[in-house]
Amino acid sequence: MHYEDFYRRSIDERDAFWAEQAGAIDWETPPQVICDDSRPPFARWFVGGRTNLCHNAVDRHLAERAGQNALIHVSSETGQERVYSYAELHAEVVRCAAVLESLGVGLGDRVLIYMPMVPEAVFAMLACVRLGAIHSVVFGGFASTSLASRIDDAKPSVVVAADAGSRAGKVLPYKPLLDEAIRLARHAPRHVVLVDRGLAPAPRVDGRDLDYAALCEAQAGKDVPCVWVDATHPSYTLYTSGTTGRPKGVQRDTGGYAVALAASMRHIFCGQAGETFFSTSDIGWVVGHSYIVYGPLLAGMATILYEGLPIRPDPGIWWQLVERYRVTAMFSAPTAVRVLKKQDPSFLTRHDLSSLRALFLAGEPLDEPTARWIGDALGKPVVDNYWQTETGWPVLTLARGLDPRPGKPGSPGVPMYGYDVKLLHEVTGEELTEPHQKGVLAIAGPLPPGCMQTVWGDDARFVDTYWRSFPGRLAYNTFDWGIRDEDGYFFILGRTDDVINVAGHRLGTREIEECIAGHPAVAEVAVVGVADTLKGQAAMAFAVLRDAAAAADAAGRQRLEADLQQHVDARLGAVARPAAVTFVTALPKTRSGKLLRRAIQALCEGRDPGDLTTIEDPSTLRQIQDALAAR
Repeated sequence: MHYEDFYRRSIDERDAFWAEQAGAIDWETPPQVICDDSRPPFARWFVGGRTNLCHNAVDRHLAERAGQNALIHVSSETGQERVYSYAELHAEVVRCAAVLESLGVGLGDRVLIYMPMVPEAVFAMLACVRLGAIHSVVFGGFASTSLASRIDDAKPSVVVAADAGSRAGKVLPYKPLLDEAIRLARHAPRHVVLVDRGLAPAPRVDGRDLDYAALCEAQAGKDVPCVWVDATHPSYTLYTSGTTGRPKGVQRDTGGYAVALAASMRHIFCGQAGETFFSTSDIGWVVGHSYIVYGPLLAGMATILYEGLPIRPDPGIWWQLVERYRVTAMFSAPTAVRVLKKQDPSFLTRHDLSSLRALFLAGEPLDEPTARWIGDALGKPVVDNYWQTETGWPVLTLARGLDPRPGKPGSPGVPMYGYDVKLLHEVTGEELTEPHQKGVLAIAGPLPPGCMQTVWGDDARFVDTYWRSFPGRLAYNTFDWGIRDEDGYFFILGRTDDVINVAGHRLGTREIEECIAGHPAVAEVAVVGVADTLKGQAAMAFAVLRDAAAAADAAGRQRLEADLQQHVDARLGAVARPAAVTFVTALPKTRSGKLLRRAIQALCEGRDPGDLTTIEDPSTLRQIQDALAAR
């Protein structure tokens, strides 16, 4: 079937289409109503159906692939490596479920998971959904104040944590951060279950803190069957990164999520049972939920859980794992590729990558130079995709399992089945139907299965935040600018709040970044709008060079800055020319790879950069401060 026909059916014959997709998972009770959208914008998928995420991810595979690899844990931080078969994974999950059940966790209870990339984190997630409990994973190492706000919002009865994580060989103790968070929080969890990795001291609070290994030993041999839940029952909440003020918990259902992921593994990622999937994300982010834990296991694949950096012990570590475990599909982020771009390229050719069919990238816009470099280096298709924490699976990409259409440089692709994607005028809400018109990327309701149900505990906030941006029209706002070409491919131009107004001209910082990134001297760039008394705003660029020696002295920096400004002049016009280009060795990013543009902008304007609990390396902000002071 041509993808256009497949897609059109998902929109025009919605219920019949998704009823077929629902056949990819097991149901204790089949759905009675495929989609109840009687109360827009709230959509209830597979109403009347009863299922269980853990059953579909683990138990149902035991009959045919009990001995097959399921979870492969590799830590280049600790030098540990462990492979769990489906039977072994099942045993560990049942044991963890018995532990949680013994602590009173049951249907609808919340469990907060504050863990590094260790197998116990996956056991805990699967154990929660096995019991019908709702997990809320918080990225390991989050600061105490941010963790406290999430504890207060989710109100967990139990917190599962580890003594510490490790990154770049540096141990980060978690327990002191957790203890302080619980002290700050208004809600007090009954228990903390602690996985002791032996990395850092972890003093216990009597009566509250319990040892995971000891609890598992006490529950050995106990069977805990899956609790069948309504398809609409929440499976988890996940707090969006960069949240300010009160946390915004994205609430996901059970049945719709399972169906959406199972379909995506088949139609988008071409995953087959018995193969190996490698996502380099973290379980603290949505990619980790969807494509480290649930998606690959739903498909009967092995999934790699990797703790470490892409360049330790050397820049070939990822490709070594691809070779060793015969990875067929890999999912990463453009930021990680740019890190590899600075390394010796020979590491990309030292390992047998014949098993790898495609590299998928998401998390931020993929610029053409980066895509071309990694595609040429690997000799494999590079597939961009665009989605959000809120959607749970790709909105725009190429459905490689259905259609061999080629990608287009700079475009994540076309709308995926189920997503009725529109471009809307930012003020009037009018739909823009002509090619190359710039508008706000929006999705007409109902959102397809797998997308957020609501904001946890706040339906009004869900409606007000996402659905009331356009006058006279109820449409989900992605808060991203986009254009669509004559072939139906979309191009993302950046966040609607990343638009700058230079002397009355509205410019997307993403467009300027794309232009500068195309210069052969530049490895990476961030552009922000800074207040300017004359023009309203001015564009400021911060560039990481492929060869730092080019800007080693003042004369070299001046020459290169002028060259980059002329480069922008020639391609976007003088109005888009950055007022200044500052050279740095690294850009400030979150641990998930997103550029902290607002923090950079605040520094440029002499303001407090705000909550930086998600920053990967605080020294990058200090470097920007020093560079600005030196100008």
